[in-house]
Amino acid sequence: MLKIVPDPPHSNPLPQSLEDTLVQASEFVLCAYAVAHQSMLLLAKSPGSIMLLTVMHELQSVRALVESALAQVQLRDQAQMHTLH
Repeated sequence: MLKIVPDPPHSNPLPQSLEDTLVQASEFVLCAYAVAHQSMLLLAKSPGSIMLLTVMHELQSVRALVESALAQVQLRDQAQMHTLH
């Protein structure tokens, strides 16, 4: 029998750094964008294609925000390393 609902994501017992969490979030957004893009290609003439374009636009916006936050964390970490030397 096929499962309709997938298993929930595995929880990570070890605490992650903010940088690791942002990298993982960026990867999830990229995967979601790829799925939406592929769906758009398959359903280009569907009435729902406008919704897929909207989803793709929103995912691009989220990815830009996550990438910006990641860059800020990396700059902060670099600045802290320079003050320690």
